[in-house]
This record gives sequence, C-alpha cells and structure tokens, in this order.
Amino acid sequence: MSFLIITGLSGAGKSTALNFLEDKGYFCVDNLPPVLLDKFAELCARSDMQRIAVVIDIRGGKFFDDFFQQLTILKKNGINYEIIFLEASDRTIISRYKETRRRHPLAEEGRILEAIQKERELLEELKGQAGRIIDTSHIDVKGLKQELQDLYDFQRDEKKNLSIDITSFGFKYGIPLDADIVLDVRFLPNPYYVDFLKEKTGREQDVIDYIEKWPITEEFFQRLFSFIEFLLPEYHKEGKSHLGIAIGCTGGQHRSVFTVDKLKDFLEKKEFLVRSEHRDIDK
Repeated sequence: MSFLIITGLSGAGKSTALNFLEDKGYFCVDNLPPVLLDKFAELCARSDMQRIAVVIDIRGGKFFDDFFQQLTILKKNGINYEIIFLEASDRTIISRYKETRRRHPLAEEGRILEAIQKERELLEELKGQAGRIIDTSHIDVKGLKQELQDLYDFQRDEKKNLSIDITSFGFKYGIPLDADIVLDVRFLPNPYYVDFLKEKTGREQDVIDYIEKWPITEEFFQRLFSFIEFLLPEYHKEGKSHLGIAIGCTGGQHRSVFTVDKLKDFLEKKEFLVRSEHRDIDK
C-alpha cells in the first residue's frame, strides 16, 4: 500500500498536490485530523486500498499536537508511509495569499508574515521527518504536477491514468458541452441518401460497408489514428486524466457512430481505457 502524508506550509501547494494524486488514482482526504490518522490507515489497509494520500497541516489546530504520536503508532502497526513536505519562500506565500484573498490559518489579528514565521517554527520538526521536500517558490501548478510526475514515475501508468470518453452526436442537436476535442465527419459519404441505408445506423454492417468502400475513408482513418496517438501522451504530460472526444455528423446516426466505434476499437487495442456513447443514435 502506498500511503502518502502531504504536509507543509499553507499556500505552498498542498491542495494542488492532492488533486494531482487523486487524478492518478489515489484515495484522497484533505485536512484529516491527526488524531484519526492511525484509525484511518488501519481502515484503508483492511479495505485493501492500494493508493492513499492525506493532507495534514496546522489547520488541525490543537489536534496537530497528536501528529507525532500518530506517526509512532503507524510505525508500530507496520503501516509504511511517506511524508511529502511542501514549502515556499515568504515572498511567494504572501503573493499567493494576496492573489486568492484568503486568510492564513494562523493570521487571526496579526500580519501574514508573522503567521508564516510561526507556522515554520511549528512545522520544523515535522520537516525533518519528511521523505521528500519540495520547494514550490519558483514553480507554478503545472511545474508542481510535473515534479510529482517525475518523482513517482506516473508516466509508466499513462494508459491506465488517462480515461477517454468518445461520443457520437448530430450537429443539428448541438455539440456536447464537455468535449475537449470535436471532430466533424460530415465530409464522409453520407448513407442517409441511400434509400435502403437511411433508416439504419452506423453500427450495422451495410452502413459500415458503404462508408468503408470510399478511398477518402481509409485515408481519413490513417490520419486520425496517427493524430490521436500523437495527442494522448501530450495530454498526459499536462496532467490530464480524462479526455472527451466528440465526433459529429449531421444527424448523429451514421457517420459519427461508425467513426466512434472505429476509434474506440483502435484505442482499446492500444490498451487505453475507453468508453463510448452514441448520444443521438435513436433520434
């Protein structure tokens, strides 16, 4: 079981790190009270969870004092954990708080700089126990995600960590709002204008045979497969965990359906996680 404890300075990027790990398949909990850490870890172990990540920091208030005792209990119970400590310079943290206009958890009536310095003192011992310390002073959200990507070698799980939804649709009914990529296949020969194919769909063999017999269809799929195969690793490098591809024709019954099924078959052979939907096939 991979059990990651994310902690560090407020404003250093703990939420970004947690969101990234969640996208990579970790079960994530933010602001877990330290007093519950051993019980939570025990429950995860009994549930056979393989990837766990929790954020614990000074938001826990007085409960934060229980943190070190809980770490001792984890070791005693044979729970292997790793602490990731995120930090940043005073200037960087102040700048981030000004951008978000949020209040530092220790800055009740005092200045934010005093709160940051107090937090550093409270976390100094914990920082010494961290397995990894990441300074986010000079990296943005994308940079932090890449840092975690490199540290934990998520690249090897690329095909498992990128889920792909492919949807066929008819332009007359509107483009799906959640699509990342929209393809228009209305240039392909249209079975709608063939009398005995008009009432059929792109999943039926007569329609498939009709669309496939044209030279433009073969050339299109060669280019499409090459294009998609090039794009997917690039999306993954950007930290994207889900990709929506919408493929449209006029009514969403023939050409788009045919194309979605062909693309899904191609991606499944490449061992990607793919789900397909034919939104307008019955309209």
